[in-house]
Amino acid sequence: MTVHLDSMTSAVSTSRGIFPPSGFGVYEPMGRASGPHLQPQPEIGDNDETELYSVSWNQDYGCFAAGTSRGFRIYSCDPFKETFRRDLRSGGFKIVEMLFRCNILALVGSKANTHYPPNKVIIWDDHQSRCIGEFSFRSEVRAVKLRRDRVVVVLEHKIYVYNFMDLKLLHQIETVANPRGLCCLSHHLNTSVLACPGLRRGQVRVEHFGLNMTKIINAHDSKIACMTLTMDGLLLATASMRGTLIRIFNTMDGTRLQEVRRGADKADIYSIALSPNVQWLAVSSDKGTVHIFSLRVRVVGEDRTADSSATKSPALLYQISSNALDPLISPSTGANPGSSFSFMKGVLPKYFSSEWSFAQFHLPECTQFIAAFGSHNSVIILGMDGSFYRSSFDPAKGGLMVQQEYIRFLKTETRPK
Repeated sequence: MTVHLDSMTSAVSTSRGIFPPSGFGVYEPMGRASGPHLQPQPEIGDNDETELYSVSWNQDYGCFAAGTSRGFRIYSCDPFKETFRRDLRSGGFKIVEMLFRCNILALVGSKANTHYPPNKVIIWDDHQSRCIGEFSFRSEVRAVKLRRDRVVVVLEHKIYVYNFMDLKLLHQIETVANPRGLCCLSHHLNTSVLACPGLRRGQVRVEHFGLNMTKIINAHDSKIACMTLTMDGLLLATASMRGTLIRIFNTMDGTRLQEVRRGADKADIYSIALSPNVQWLAVSSDKGTVHIFSLRVRVVGEDRTADSSATKSPALLYQISSNALDPLISPSTGANPGSSFSFMKGVLPKYFSSEWSFAQFHLPECTQFIAAFGSHNSVIILGMDGSFYRSSFDPAKGGLMVQQEYIRFLKTETRPK
């Protein structure tokens, strides 16, 4: 079945008997593809040159996918191992998006892919080795995000939200120019939140779909470079193109809850990650350092009164009361160091009164790295040079982190997609 939608200048194709979200299986190594397009290429070996196009975490950071010039590969993080790979004749994929650890993937081809160009999204069932849905657009796809009930496709100026059950269009969102494909989703079943750039520079638009509520947050003066949500979507962390400050907001009322400083010099922020317990924040940049910050936030903001507009709706009360972030973080958690001149706040330049990073890990500056939190106060880091790092930090003392593991999962040189 193909549906043409003139208003969105795209076509959507779905297979009969579209999958129910509750029926997703666990992603495990399968046999070779039997579908008409994703044919295996047995002659490809580990010694053959393979270009790395992208790396992306799954929703719980337990796995990651690598899009290559030959196809894609899936890796598990703890312990580290290659779970699966599929090498293809048709070319590689610049975007490979996992849905937790199940057999459903969203794929976007590279410019060199002979079957799937970069303006088409493939919903691929690797268990059945077949395409179960396609989205075609007139412009290049910048990102794809998945929830168990939604497929979100990001173009440079527009975002489309589809129902995962039948791939029907639910929402269209206009954005400022978004070449990085910035967009993030909540993943708890009882909240449905999307954050993306707004229509103005430095602005973030937050959609609470379950509450039918839109919140506009003026996060920065310059363009947004990176953003992330907590799993429940109630906290948002952002960085701008200046890359000096990271800000944490309450997505319900837009309150700024905390501001931390990566550094005083301009930097390109590659990733922001929030730990599952929402006690820590990790930031990677082109300066070759991953910074860890301690969080001290409340869901409804500090010193907020009971008659706040964020608590008037019964639906909002349910979401807030069901969240574990109401209390402040335990005093036993380490605090971010401040400048020794912080007592002169308001007199000296702002960076003298900033919260600086609690722990740091140094990396080569030659490639892009993205970070996430593992178990037991560890941070896992992926490099676009095909490297995997695992490091740990002392939650009481902070300081320099300790490298625990280093693996080259792909021997490659990165090249333009």
